[in-house]
Amino acid sequence: MLARDIMTKNVITVFPETLVTDVARLLLEKKISGVPVINTENELIGIVTEGDLIAKEKSVKGPLTLSVMGALIYLEDPHRMEVELKKIAGIRVRDMMTKSVITVTEDTTVGEIATLMIEKGINRVPVLRHRKLVGIVTRANIVRSLLER
Repeated sequence: MLARDIMTKNVITVFPETLVTDVARLLLEKKISGVPVINTENELIGIVTEGDLIAKEKSVKGPLTLSVMGALIYLEDPHRMEVELKKIAGIRVRDMMTKSVITVTEDTTVGEIATLMIEKGINRVPVLRHRKLVGIVTRANIVRSLLER
């Protein structure tokens, strides 16, 4: 079986300018845990998930530092803190979406998709055709396909 055989074709999406509160409402109303973010050409530019929304609510911890002879040495990546601050302060989807999205094509096998999900710890994989979003495969799609076989 291939992605095209099990994917959800009518994908619920949002735009980068969508308000975070609208995304939260959408996730709850549709009983889904994440949505792809697209541009006006239907090209995937990110994804926003419940995890991103929860990250918005967590408290910020500064990067671990060490002061040696008046010099500040970062023991953690200060860029990580900047990313966290943007997610917390984000009002629009563009400010908190994950931009590096793992995707597949319509010809990717269900086995390959399942492996990606397990190895990468993700719950959904957008399906692209020539950079355009044509579907999404979720863990539920894979479980459903097991019953249909």
